[in-house]
Amino acid sequence: MKAVVQRVSRATVRVCARDVPPSADPSTDGEVSGAIERGLLVYLGVGRGDGERERTWTLDKILGLRIFSNDEGKFDKSVQDVGGKLLVVSQFTLYGDVRRGRRPSFDGAMPPAEAEREYEKFVAAARERVAVETGRFGAHMLVDAVNDGPVTILLDTSAG
Repeated sequence: MKAVVQRVSRATVRVCARDVPPSADPSTDGEVSGAIERGLLVYLGVGRGDGERERTWTLDKILGLRIFSNDEGKFDKSVQDVGGKLLVVSQFTLYGDVRRGRRPSFDGAMPPAEAEREYEKFVAAARERVAVETGRFGAHMLVDAVNDGPVTILLDTSAG
């Protein structure tokens, strides 16, 4: 499982039709699927063979990341400590392999039907611990975020 975690002061995801080009102002396109104020924007990719172990590790790591500042300005608080939320967006392209050629290969990504089930299990487990908003699995989405810091963390269960 792979995740890109961004600390945000706000983030919104809109679902739009694939055949409608986005306008210059993303706030006017599509239906809002999820929106948060202070918290973490999580792009989540599910790989072949991922299951409960990877889901648990990734969720525990995301919720435990001490990337919010304390009163002294040091990273010392988690999203739960600050009462933040998660906005979880499915992102199979995290498994894009560009080592050969120019078109990414997504062979490492879990097939869509299985990946959707794993994504939903991740969201359900997260909702037991923190407030969660989501995108829509498999949809064309426009994500609008204000990165706070910026602070961006990469998580990969296969990295060690």
